[in-house]
Amino acid sequence: MKNIFLILLMAVALGATAQPPPPSADEVLQESFRQAARENKKVFIIFHASWCGWCHKMDTSMNDPSCKKFFDDNFVVRHLVVSESKDKRHLENPGADSLKTRYHGDGLGIPFWLVFDKEGKLLADSKLRKDGEGPEAGENTGCPATEREVDYFINVLKKSTALKEVQLDAIRKRFRENE
Repeated sequence: MKNIFLILLMAVALGATAQPPPPSADEVLQESFRQAARENKKVFIIFHASWCGWCHKMDTSMNDPSCKKFFDDNFVVRHLVVSESKDKRHLENPGADSLKTRYHGDGLGIPFWLVFDKEGKLLADSKLRKDGEGPEAGENTGCPATEREVDYFINVLKKSTALKEVQLDAIRKRFRENE
């Protein structure tokens, strides 16, 4: 009887400390759009996983003191977890893989990112395209590092924000450190 009581007590304790499931991709997007509308910002969605080194580099770069304020002032930044290892699949946002596929990111690595306006219109993604290529074409810049990738990223920021050249130069310099 004592063992049964201990097992039940442990089960209750484990259940009480279990983390709630992550929000769905749609819930993350809708919350992001509401916040972006309130704050007059764009939405920057990053598909990532805990094991992904380039995902961590992207976060580290965006949160670097040399450029964090520029991202915070212009974007609601949110992460959607995809492609987790088997023992961490519980961290994935339901529907995130489907969302990545909807925006032609399936088959591409991570991080994969999307930029939306506050109404939910897609403004840009992390796919570097050649002139004339459609939305399904292009290579994933992921965490921009090479000169070509960083130039593309800076062009996306120019088109989607009012960042000044000195601010863009700080972002450029920080992301080039990733190469």
